[in-house]
Amino acid sequence: MVGECMEALVTGGAGFIGSYVVEELVKRGLNVRVIDNLSSGNYEYIKGFVEKRVIEFYNVDLKTFNDKLVSIFEGVDVVYHLAANPEVRVSVSEPRTHFNENVLASFNVLEACRLSKVKLLVFTSSSTVYGDAKLIPTPEDYTPLEPISVYGASKLAVENLIITYSKLYGIKGLILRLANIVGGRQTHGVIVDFIKKLRKDGRKLEVLGDGRQKKSYLHITDFIAALNVAIEYLLESSNNYEIFNLGNNDWIEVDEIAKEVVDGLGLKHVELHHLNITSDGRGWVGDVKFMLLAIDKISKLGWKPRLTSRDAIRHTVNDLVKIL
Repeated sequence: MVGECMEALVTGGAGFIGSYVVEELVKRGLNVRVIDNLSSGNYEYIKGFVEKRVIEFYNVDLKTFNDKLVSIFEGVDVVYHLAANPEVRVSVSEPRTHFNENVLASFNVLEACRLSKVKLLVFTSSSTVYGDAKLIPTPEDYTPLEPISVYGASKLAVENLIITYSKLYGIKGLILRLANIVGGRQTHGVIVDFIKKLRKDGRKLEVLGDGRQKKSYLHITDFIAALNVAIEYLLESSNNYEIFNLGNNDWIEVDEIAKEVVDGLGLKHVELHHLNITSDGRGWVGDVKFMLLAIDKISKLGWKPRLTSRDAIRHTVNDLVKIL
């Protein structure tokens, strides 16, 4: 990923993806700092590292820019910017929340990087920047980029800020457009939603939309492996920035995910009830119904998913049913 003894900072490091990134960095011998306001992160994920003084933890809100924030970035070589509000549905009803927590917070991170002379910024963007893409699988150079949610728009706005900062201030930017990342620590998403609903009533399951929404899923372990490959490539490249899709070679329908969760819970004869919120069967207004990213660019560097979308979901279901 990056060399030993380098200073790394992870924003959102107590979150689902962030905590796995922290583990990987610690394993590789980096000095790690974590910023998280714990609005959606779980301190338990990194508590052991903090108590052993393996990492430094700062309970800081990135929406507030001040000298204290900048001081946390001083001496840092690489920033992994994962802090964000991940709830796409929330962005429809509360757009200001996503502007503040995704765009404003990211601008503050970029300013702290500029003032502290950080060399590399890694940003977890989203497949939602493509909107309803007419080309599937969708490659990185697809245009026009027309998000259909404020969440997607916020991610695209940050991408453009990073590209501009990379050109103006020499901060290398790695932009990762993610498919649905799944794993045993996630706290939101369709798998978590289904498990919680079936815990309350094991006879029926409400599915948002027509159940034929079809998307790609990538297990967190495959994400970490791809992250390592992408960073090594950019560090060796003369380019100011790079954009990579990170997803799977296949996709799966929501109704199929529901069946995997039902099986994982050991339930029988569960009825699926579809709640059609939109006329075209989306899960909610702003939901991208079909998403499959082209991953040729990252695959040419030697990476490929170890688990299919279905296997990634099965592994995640098996992990989550033990704790939810």
